[in-house]
Amino acid sequence: MKIKKLLVANRSEIALRIMRSAREMGIVTVAVFSEADRNAPFVRFADETVCIGASPPSESYLRIDKVIDAALLVKADAIHPGYGFLSENADFADAVKKAGIIFIGPSAESIRIMGDKLAAKKAVSKYDIPLVPGTEKAVIDKEEARKVADIIGYPVLIKASAGGGGKGMRVVQSADEMNEQMERAISEANSAFGDGSVFIEKYITSPKHIEVQVLGDQHGNCIHLFERDCSIQRRHQKVIEEAPSAVLDEDLRKRIGETALLVAKSCGYYNAGTVEFIVDEKLDFYFLEMNTRLQVEHPVTEMITGVDLVKEQIKIAQEQVLQLKQEDIVINGHSIEIRVYAEDPSNNFLPDVGRLNSYKPPLGPGIRVDDGFEEGMEIPINYDSMIAKLITHGRDRSEAIERMKRAISEYKITGVKTTLPFAAFAVSHKEFVTGRFNTHFIEDYFSPSELDGKIDQDELVVSSLIAALHYDKTMPPNNSSSGLSSSKNKWKQRLRDS
Repeated sequence: MKIKKLLVANRSEIALRIMRSAREMGIVTVAVFSEADRNAPFVRFADETVCIGASPPSESYLRIDKVIDAALLVKADAIHPGYGFLSENADFADAVKKAGIIFIGPSAESIRIMGDKLAAKKAVSKYDIPLVPGTEKAVIDKEEARKVADIIGYPVLIKASAGGGGKGMRVVQSADEMNEQMERAISEANSAFGDGSVFIEKYITSPKHIEVQVLGDQHGNCIHLFERDCSIQRRHQKVIEEAPSAVLDEDLRKRIGETALLVAKSCGYYNAGTVEFIVDEKLDFYFLEMNTRLQVEHPVTEMITGVDLVKEQIKIAQEQVLQLKQEDIVINGHSIEIRVYAEDPSNNFLPDVGRLNSYKPPLGPGIRVDDGFEEGMEIPINYDSMIAKLITHGRDRSEAIERMKRAISEYKITGVKTTLPFAAFAVSHKEFVTGRFNTHFIEDYFSPSELDGKIDQDELVVSSLIAALHYDKTMPPNNSSSGLSSSKNKWKQRLRDS
């Protein structure tokens, strides 16, 4: 079936990014939006718009009935969920199909299998896929948990079976901590996912987080588009990503890519998906999970392969045969992405709120900015605090890093604190430059004092000039100070809850 009209069940930068590819394919786009996003760029960009509720996601973007009603109202042929919100909700995928609308994503069954980490482990066990030593079923009894941990050996990791984003995840260093950490993990899992099931794995102490982009059609064809390194994280959430990884050689790259394809095969996967692995100090890798959607960091893969993943998603949803062959996919240069959050890196990355008094993204060779904000807009408290994704591409990793330094120096944002100073620190750090960093980069190397006078605007400008020479080259303001204070207090409470 040819898709003529596409509804994007998401907001901000990812909604814009999807709509742009759809428009290039001659597809009419529809934005659904909450009251908080009424004047947002993605709403203005869309060909048609439907307001689906109040600002809280539970009253708008997370309402399956409202999204489907909107699609039926405008006679949309398909729905793209983006990432977050309903993107990995199997019930949503089922409801879309039941309404006679195309869901741009995998089958509901694949989402269910890979959305439950224990079910995912069971599915991939049919193949020779390396798994981190741990339990094969949910554990709720504290005494059983202690016995399992004694066998595996400390430290261990307690993880929510239905989890993600670090929720319901606890590192246990010794038997004395097990009871308390089990209680906390189960409580967090229940609160975040409505499911208190947890399991236990051996904790890899100095891991890299490597993921592989896969793409499969509905005719049994599946390819991978190489890997991304997403090891720099705060609160178990990624902040800097790059492709390809600086530590994989060609043999390991081939093996981890082929393993990712087996994971996809284990659940009959089609459309775009990401298979995530933990890689230890010896470069042994273990299956972690599969994300059954487009990833935030997909641009770095697009930059090194030249493949528009959103267009491929749409083609696959139209039941077209995948035209790309594995031998067609080659690595061209290197790409790095930083997530620009409205957060204060000098205060434990506490989310910030306020008005974008100035907002000027960088330009120039090898720079891409995926954003959803404009100067004068407010950062809404109801949603994720990401302002934009800043992506650079270079002939090699060194050039990509230098271009990132220049891009950060040119990115002008005032009115809210952002993670740009931290990103400048990170990409300049010797552990990042050498590629030796792991998921503990922030706790091992970063402290607020690192930003005190070390990464200032003058230094970044000088860095950008050196890079240039080397490579040739309308939302109203918040009138209530008490309201802003209240918003910041809400963010602080949300951080404590997480």
